[in-house]
Amino acid sequence: MIKKNSTKEVGDIGDIMHQWVHDLFPICRSLTGPGVRYTLNYIKDLLPRLRIDSFSSGEQVFDWVIPEEWLIRDAYIIHENGERVIDFKINNLHVVGYSEPVDQWLTLDELQSYLHSLPEQPDAIPYVTSYYERRWGFCISDNQRKKLKTGRYHVVIDSDLAPGKMNYAEIILPGTSSKEVLLSTYICHPSMANNELSGPVVTTAITQWLMRLPQRKYTYRIVFVPETIGAIAYISRNLYELKKNIIAGFQITCIGDDRCYSYLPSRKGNSLSDNVALHVLKNIDPNFKSYSFLKRGSDERQYCAPGVDLPIASIMRSKYHEYPEYHTSLDNLDLVTPEGLKGGFMALCKAINIIEKNCIPKMTVLCEPQFGRRGLYPTLSSKDNNDNVDLMMNFIAYCDGAKTILEIAEIIGVPVWELVPIYDLLYEKELVVDCFDDQ
Repeated sequence: MIKKNSTKEVGDIGDIMHQWVHDLFPICRSLTGPGVRYTLNYIKDLLPRLRIDSFSSGEQVFDWVIPEEWLIRDAYIIHENGERVIDFKINNLHVVGYSEPVDQWLTLDELQSYLHSLPEQPDAIPYVTSYYERRWGFCISDNQRKKLKTGRYHVVIDSDLAPGKMNYAEIILPGTSSKEVLLSTYICHPSMANNELSGPVVTTAITQWLMRLPQRKYTYRIVFVPETIGAIAYISRNLYELKKNIIAGFQITCIGDDRCYSYLPSRKGNSLSDNVALHVLKNIDPNFKSYSFLKRGSDERQYCAPGVDLPIASIMRSKYHEYPEYHTSLDNLDLVTPEGLKGGFMALCKAINIIEKNCIPKMTVLCEPQFGRRGLYPTLSSKDNNDNVDLMMNFIAYCDGAKTILEIAEIIGVPVWELVPIYDLLYEKELVVDCFDDQ
């Protein structure tokens, strides 16, 4: 195991998150096992209120059964001449996830059926798993595979599959409302930076930011689960509370590179989460990529499933399946950058702020207020002042108690974060009230 290096509490948030990625990158994670527990305990050091829990192997969760726990200590392939051609300790992607133990000698021809490589990406080690079928295998770059010598190979996977636990973690941050925003990410992949670690580290940073807020309107339910079966298990344990309380949420994954922004909708496509995500992305990156729900591939499949029906969308950088390094050893610490992580973090902060501030403003006076006597109208005319006044005038024109601040921002074509200070000022002067609680 490694020691955490990122003890500093101050500095650029992108650099801090990138250090967390660096710390966690070597850990061999899977659906179960010590790698998951180490990762969750690392995050708990950063979020002391995090609660780590588990499901037992064999436990029924809807149509699924929690698998046995996988423990891997070592794995390698050695040619008869003594050359070690594959070493799990150098790269944990070399072993097919959940491989059963093996210790035997094979000829090169016999070995080939247990090897996985990518001819179209000859320098990449692929990521391959076999969670629910007993087998074993190794992953190797295609270039290395082509260089394997004839002869016999000693093949060893020192692993165990036995009844145990599948761990997950959650933290609930109360707000003034019992209605909840769900943030979910996964902690089950080995050494991949964007597809695996960007999600947990950005989620951790978002949680720290939420904890520092002087007040939260909504309650935040933040979960770290193994992908697919972890989300299914969590939903099975919390379905009633989720359906009763969740009003918005985001699946957080693939949010650490600096190539682009991406959006994946909820199944219904018109939830608060969808509207907020689209508003944020079009205002920070007009060239963001929008995908159909038919292109889903992470835990939004579970949260948005019929009968669960949670309003969960995704704000990402390069989407899973859509960038060449995905599920390979090329998804590394060079692909994920401090700038990319910070951009993803800021996009989600903006989205959450909009949800927090999405009031329904209504003017308290008929016709235009007398702004001048309240110090809200400039006594000296200038272009900048006129722009600010025009924005305020356009805003109050739609403060009719029927539209949210997000809807008004869309109508007048400005980001919500430009309207919030205006609303706050008008609220302070008792010129506007929030009708949200009356809806």
